[in-house]
Amino acid sequence: MNSETLISINEVYRYYGNYCAVNNVSFTVERGEVLGFLGLNGAGKSTTMQIISGVLTASRGSVSIAGFDIMEMPRLAKSHLGFLPEQPPLYNDLTVDEYLKYAARLRGLNRKNIRVAADMSKQRCGLEQAGGRLIKNLSKGYRQRVGIAQAIIHSPAVIILDEPTSGLDPVQIREIRELIKELGRDHSVILSTHILPEVQAICDRVLIIHEGQLVCDRQLKQLNEDKQNNFISVAFRQIPSLEALTSIEGIKNIEKTGEQHFRLELHSGTTAIDYLVRSSANNGWGLYEIIPETDSLEETFMRLTSGAKEIA
Repeated sequence: MNSETLISINEVYRYYGNYCAVNNVSFTVERGEVLGFLGLNGAGKSTTMQIISGVLTASRGSVSIAGFDIMEMPRLAKSHLGFLPEQPPLYNDLTVDEYLKYAARLRGLNRKNIRVAADMSKQRCGLEQAGGRLIKNLSKGYRQRVGIAQAIIHSPAVIILDEPTSGLDPVQIREIRELIKELGRDHSVILSTHILPEVQAICDRVLIIHEGQLVCDRQLKQLNEDKQNNFISVAFRQIPSLEALTSIEGIKNIEKTGEQHFRLELHSGTTAIDYLVRSSANNGWGLYEIIPETDSLEETFMRLTSGAKEIA
């Protein structure tokens, strides 16, 4: 199946006076992809999101939404874009139906399609029973659903969500995450969040921005599968001496982490695990656990926002 690029960011810069808030940022997002966008406060994440959504203009570079340059053809580009800011743009004294119909008119939908679009967005967001309720009487989780419903009412190719689960309870968070995953099947979705487990639960790919520059662009699947084979955690029923472990070919360093547990650093390219298993069997150590360490999203984020750069 051929991929379809719906978001294209090319060499984008944004200056505030002499300060460069976004520095040479480039990436693309395909249809059916949910992209997690991470960064520390002040890293340039919100500025980049605002440039993509057309709220801010780039000092240099280009942004295309569904093939339309957002500077040269802003109306066409934005017609393919749905945006949910961190604070949903709701009118609390309207009912859900009134608000969604108003949002549809703002998006230029013709009169005969407005009801169909509102009903469809309510269905997708689990709001079928809430149409006649005043927005101010809804729970925060349902207000977030209304915010997402207005963002998708015109069936945009691209959906940008800024902290969509902020302040929600665990049940609401789970419901909104399932909704975002469902939206990601047919759209390109950019999800900005500070919650790393949320990215792991929802996203296909992660971008990390630090001091205005992209320092990481990796598939979550790749991140989860990339094992750091130089370190393993092991456990024994009969604890061997440190000298016995050190004598095994390929083991570089040993750290005792518990009564029966050790963390071993291995020399690269060795078959130390094979020797370890053989020694355990020969000496009756009862090796019952071998866990290769993985480069988790949290570890990657902390390492890269400390200064390293790892664009893949």
